[in-house]
Amino acid sequence: MIKKSFFERLTGSHKEEEETKLDVLSDKSFIKEVEEENEEGQLTVDVFQNPTEIIIQAIIAGVRPEDIDVSITRDMITIKGKREDSRRIERENFFFQELYWGSFSRSILLPQEIDPDEAEAIMKNGILTIKLPKIDKERVQKVKIKGE
Repeated sequence: MIKKSFFERLTGSHKEEEETKLDVLSDKSFIKEVEEENEEGQLTVDVFQNPTEIIIQAIIAGVRPEDIDVSITRDMITIKGKREDSRRIERENFFFQELYWGSFSRSILLPQEIDPDEAEAIMKNGILTIKLPKIDKERVQKVKIKGE
């Protein structure tokens, strides 16, 4: 059994006997096919919790905070944006082109209801951190009754 390289496992491609890894990685037609298939990239995220909130973190380097759109409901969050490439390099001058440029998005179904009005988003050092306060369904709120 032939062991697949990390790149082969990642892309699902396979190396033919006469090809080398460099040939596979630098194949311009392969890069173009991948770009055409994925018009919008999927943002990678970490989603975790503490006792009071659900926290989402994503690396969004190279995007201004005002160019990121975060939409939140009680059970879902969607993060959208676009990373612009200001470089003007001809495709034939690349050896590797692995950075993602263009539109990206990610929708996440939340494991628990949250309060969207109390959500907080912070961008620091290219990392977007969104804190979503959980709704405590066990909490009992007392209401005072006012007389006329």
